[in-house]
Amino acid sequence: MVEDEGKARPDRLRWALLAFLFVSTVINYLDRQALSILATTIQKDLGITDSAYAHVVQAFLFAYTIAYLLAGRITDWLGSRVALALFVAWWSVANLLTGMARSAFELGAARFALGLGEPGNYTVGTKVVSEHFSPGEKGMAYGIYTAGAMVGATLAPPLIGGVALVYGWRAAFMVTGAAGLVWMAAWLWFHPREPHPAKLAEAESEVTRWSRVLRDRTLWTLVLARAIADPVWYFYLFWFPKYLNDVRGMSLAAVASLAWVVYLAADVGSVGGGAISSALVKRGMAPTRARLVAMAGAAILAPVGLFAAFHPALGLLFTIGSAVAFAHLIFQINISTLVVDLYPSRYVATVSGLIGAGSALGGMLSAQVVAGLVSTGYFDRSFVLMATLHPIAFGVAWLGVKMAPRSSATVMAAPPSQVASSA
Repeated sequence: MVEDEGKARPDRLRWALLAFLFVSTVINYLDRQALSILATTIQKDLGITDSAYAHVVQAFLFAYTIAYLLAGRITDWLGSRVALALFVAWWSVANLLTGMARSAFELGAARFALGLGEPGNYTVGTKVVSEHFSPGEKGMAYGIYTAGAMVGATLAPPLIGGVALVYGWRAAFMVTGAAGLVWMAAWLWFHPREPHPAKLAEAESEVTRWSRVLRDRTLWTLVLARAIADPVWYFYLFWFPKYLNDVRGMSLAAVASLAWVVYLAADVGSVGGGAISSALVKRGMAPTRARLVAMAGAAILAPVGLFAAFHPALGLLFTIGSAVAFAHLIFQINISTLVVDLYPSRYVATVSGLIGAGSALGGMLSAQVVAGLVSTGYFDRSFVLMATLHPIAFGVAWLGVKMAPRSSATVMAAPPSQVASSA
């Protein structure tokens, strides 16, 4: 394990930055979730088939994957203040453009643009946690700001659905897009200016940096683990509301009033997952072992989603969906916290971006598989497929952590001057 570089900073600054990240993550997920909440309404208005809707989702995920490859490096290069302001401005404008779409192509183009901006929220978040929080606080800090995603997903059904029912579906994208621009102004006003991180380039070239990162075997196992596990979350995010509409016959108003329960459970898993591993660390357990213990519990619980394939009563269905969402967030928080345990802060956003790209790639590929099952009337088989993924992902992540002492993650902990002299 890499020795932690982050030091505890003044409480006012670090917890305020975490609060800002929490709000930006809420907005991030409101913008993202708006389409799935309104999918059936938009499809009818614009004449979009299920296959075309799947392509729109894939356009977002393709851009999301590509952007993750660069967002981490941009974050390490520009620093958290400037980088996140640029990312939020970009995705907020893209969300405004979604509300102006008149065809499947325009809708897909706007969601592609959204996908280019949204990954930066998470590479910046990882960097802030790495730099401002101690090992015993990192899991909790990561869980708190990531909980913004679940709050956004929880608020999305009643908020997005409510605005759409009163003012039309286009207004929902206008409101959430404008919120992001207001947040950006507040972030730039509050966040102190930073020394330019690019000064590191004086000691380490881009070729050397990328070579060292890409040769790390542990990194690639974590990329694979996220690619395997995260399709479960994308399924419950993009397809579960549509399942409620199309298969279970729920109206938009009914989905808006009930679907938030699943995402609230994910919220509890986000904060709880971070709290569990942080508590274990404070009791003396090694940070990487603490993360793996929490992930193992999640991998045992998540397969309960299999029972949704049998079309249970709605109350039981929401209970099952909530359990899966709860488990997934425990898993996601702790595998993400492994990054800040294993890698020094000057690399952490770059590494986080590559792992995030694995997540998005898994979501993009799974969207095609789910679309094929849905279009042929086998929505239930999607639940069966998702129930198998977390145990497999845990095995891959466990292997990666066991490989860490022999991987180049340890070498990355060397100071830049040593990097330059050995390159």
